[in-house]
Amino acid sequence: QEAYTRVLMGNIDLSRLVFPSNTAGGTVESFARRALWDVGLNYGHGTGHGIGNFLSVHEWPVGFQSNNVPLEAGMFTSIEPGYYRDGEFGVRIEDIALVVEAQTKETFLTFEVVSLVPYDRNLIDLSLLSPEQIRYLNSYYEKIRAHVGPELRRQRLEEE
Repeated sequence: QEAYTRVLMGNIDLSRLVFPSNTAGGTVESFARRALWDVGLNYGHGTGHGIGNFLSVHEWPVGFQSNNVPLEAGMFTSIEPGYYRDGEFGVRIEDIALVVEAQTKETFLTFEVVSLVPYDRNLIDLSLLSPEQIRYLNSYYEKIRAHVGPELRRQRLEEE
């Protein structure tokens, strides 16, 4: 539960980050790792990769590695921090996000998560989350309900 929550915290922190335009993904990648780093944990894979034009699973040059291009509005990327304990378990939370202009005075960017898949609430330790992270989660669930809820009701899947 703690590992899942810390991976989720990193996912949220990167997803809600506001950063200057012309910033490379490798510059902001540590925001996805911080909650794990706080307790001496890490993961050995990239934090995300581009998605798009040629239908490649990991489309370069967008992503969070040191050799990726600066992020620009209109780019799609995955945001997928994780944690793995050898021989025991692994956690990876992957969202798909669109790089968009932030609501700021100067031109800054942020991410808009477009995958709209709920997280496993049974694995979230709310006591580890900041008030901002909880607000983000609540807003994210409201967005899911608004976009996916009508289709679930149409299919008579209210419980889901």
